[in-house]
Amino acid sequence: MANLSQPEATNLAAGRNPPPEQQLHDHLDDHAFSFSPITLKKLPHLSDYLQDLQPAGSNPLDHNPFFHPSDGFYVNTSDVVLRQVACRLSPSGTIASPSHHLAYIRAGPRKQIFFDHCATRAAIVTCGGLCPGMNTVIRELVVGLWDLYGVRQIYGIKAGYRGFYSIQPIELNPKMVHNWHRRGGTVLETSRGGFDLTKIVDAIENHGFNQVYIIGGDGTMRGAVKIFEEVRRRKLKVGVTGIPKTVDNDVGIIDRSFGFQTAVEMAEQAIHAAHVEAESAVNGIGLVKLMGRSTGHIALHATLSSRDVDCCLIPETEFYLEGKGGLLEFLEQRLKERGHAVAVVAEGAGQDLIPRTTAQKEERDESGNMVFLDVGAWLKTELKKWWDREHPHELFTVKYIDPTYMIRAVPANATDNLYCTLVAHSAIHGLMAGYTGFVTGPINGNNAYIPLADVAQAKNEVNIKDHKWEWVRSITNQPDFVKSKQNSV
Repeated sequence: MANLSQPEATNLAAGRNPPPEQQLHDHLDDHAFSFSPITLKKLPHLSDYLQDLQPAGSNPLDHNPFFHPSDGFYVNTSDVVLRQVACRLSPSGTIASPSHHLAYIRAGPRKQIFFDHCATRAAIVTCGGLCPGMNTVIRELVVGLWDLYGVRQIYGIKAGYRGFYSIQPIELNPKMVHNWHRRGGTVLETSRGGFDLTKIVDAIENHGFNQVYIIGGDGTMRGAVKIFEEVRRRKLKVGVTGIPKTVDNDVGIIDRSFGFQTAVEMAEQAIHAAHVEAESAVNGIGLVKLMGRSTGHIALHATLSSRDVDCCLIPETEFYLEGKGGLLEFLEQRLKERGHAVAVVAEGAGQDLIPRTTAQKEERDESGNMVFLDVGAWLKTELKKWWDREHPHELFTVKYIDPTYMIRAVPANATDNLYCTLVAHSAIHGLMAGYTGFVTGPINGNNAYIPLADVAQAKNEVNIKDHKWEWVRSITNQPDFVKSKQNSV
C-alpha cells in the first residue's frame, strides 16, 4: 500500500476528493511518472535492399583539422528526437495522448560511412517556386561535401526535375558557390512540372550519381518519394534525400521550413507601407496579399509582428462580406473609429467567394495545383463597389500591395542562413551514413531524419484553436466570421 501525502490524508479524513489538478500535483510530488512506449519511426537504409553493402570506413571527420571528435560527437541510432514534447498527464501520472509518442532518429555525423569520397558523385536540384535561402542550401551542400567529406564530384541539375534528362549537369565547387548565399532565387534555375520518373532515374543511373539532394516543396517531395522507390526497386546504390523548401511554411512535422522567417520579415515591411498609405488618406484602407495557398502562417506571423493590422484573413477560416458581422461591416466600423484600416489576406483565403468560369474551375498549373484567382484584386474591387453604393459622396481609397515576388526573391536573412547551413550539413551526414529516402529538418529545435513519405503526406496548417490565432484576434479585434455567419442564418 502506497504512503499517502499530507494533502491526501487531509482530504480523506474530511471525506472529500481533491480536484483532478490537485490529485495530479500530489501524485507527482510523491511518485515518479513514466512515459508510455515511444514508437521510433524506421528510417530507410541502403542496406535494407543491398544485402552485400559494407561500410566504406570511418568518418573522414576523424582526420579533419577543424573537428576533434570526442565522446558524444558522433550520433548513433539510439539518439532520437521526440516529436511531442508538450503533453498532458492524467491524475495517475500517465500520458493522456499515447498516439503522439513518436520519435525520429537524430541527425548528425556517424562514426562509419557507406560512401567512399573518391567514388561519390552528388547531384543537387532545385524545383518549384522560389524561396529565400535556396542558394544558401546549394552552397552549403557543396562546401559541406567538399570540406567535410572530401567529395570532389558535385553537380548541379538545372531547371528542376526536367533538367535531369534535358540539360547537361554543371560541375560545382566551393570557389564557384562562394557568394551564392548572398543572392536571391536559385542560381541552378528551377521550374514546375517536368517530372518523368523513368527518364529521371535513367539519367541518375547514366550519369553515375549515387547521392541526390532534392530541394523543393510538397509536390517536389512527393516526386522525391517516387524517385527513392524506383531507385530501391532497381537496387541502385543511390542515396536520395529531400530538403523541404516552402516559403509559406506548410510542410508538416518539422518546426518550420527555411526562408519562412525572411518571408515574415519582408511581409511586415509591406504591411507597414500599407499602414502608411491608409493612414495618410481619408477613409483609407491598406490591403496586403501575402503568400499562403493552403496555410496562413506568413499572414499570421506578420500580423503579430506588425500590430498595425485590423483584419487577418487566412485559408483555415472562412469569412464573408455582406450582412451582420461581415467583413464590410467590420471595416466600416474601423473607418469610423480610426479613419483608416489595414487588412491582410493570404492568397488562399476566400477562394470560394470569387466567381469563376467553368474553365477557371478546371485550370491547373504545371504542378497540378488548382490555379488561384487573385483574392487581393477581387477584394479591392468589392470594397470599392461597396463604398460607392453605401457612401457615394464620401472620399475613399484602397491601396493594394502584393509583395509576393519581392518576398520570394530576396536573399535569406541571418537566421534562415544559419538554418540552411545546419539542414544542408545534416542531409550530407545522413546520406554518407547510408540512410536514404529521408528529409532532414528541426523537430522541437533538434534536427532529425524523417521518412520522405511521412513528410510528403503531412500538412502544417494554422491551428485556429491554438493560443496564437486567439492572440491574432485579440490584436485585430476582428470578429469570428464563421460564428457570425451561422448566427445570421
